[in-house]
Amino acid sequence: MAKVGRPPQDPARQLERAHRILDAAAELILRWGYDKTTIDDVARRAGVAKGTIYLHWRTRDQLFAALLRRERVHLFAGIRANAPATLPELFGGLVRETLNRPLLRAVLLGDDEVLGKLTRMKRTSGTSLELGGPFDAYIARMIEHGAVRAEPGDHLTVISSIVYGFIALPDLLPEAARLPDERIAELVTDTVERAMSTGRPLPGADRRAVAEATADILDAMEEVARRRLAASLGSEERGA
Repeated sequence: MAKVGRPPQDPARQLERAHRILDAAAELILRWGYDKTTIDDVARRAGVAKGTIYLHWRTRDQLFAALLRRERVHLFAGIRANAPATLPELFGGLVRETLNRPLLRAVLLGDDEVLGKLTRMKRTSGTSLELGGPFDAYIARMIEHGAVRAEPGDHLTVISSIVYGFIALPDLLPEAARLPDERIAELVTDTVERAMSTGRPLPGADRRAVAEATADILDAMEEVARRRLAASLGSEERGA
């Protein structure tokens, strides 16, 4: 496939410039919304020529897909910083970090006011929960070590309902009744615990196995996010 242009030969300079452009795009989308943000606007804010942006991305949609993929990488880094060791802690952290990232929250909820037609990209940009097979394997390990009940099943439906419900919650409540993001994350952790836990104390070996499985699924999700971002930045070979 023919390339649109030739990015600078210095990989570090290319990557720094790409992130500067993404920073500008994020700021403008949150200020004006996706539909009102043009490549010209982004170029002016980033301090680059319009044509320079097209050296990195062929279209505006590709630029913003890269932005959303970067947001997802940052989300997982934020979750990791709190070292979740259980399923409830993992998803409490996911909600906390999503609430702290307005672009991801907007995509997850299909917020047309912020993202306009970009909301359609949530199916392909890696911004939904996207759990599937790895989640099923994780739940199987949780059940094996006594941390999660096998019944009534439908674990993905339960988790997704809790996560989406609490992320949407601030918009559904009167201003005076809205809770701090940290409190919402605590409620998610507690709700997942009550909905899925066996309620039995775990022996030390099982606690360690649960913590290891939680770290493994976080590693897997973060690795997928980093690979997708690297592809969007043209940096697969550098392992960015």
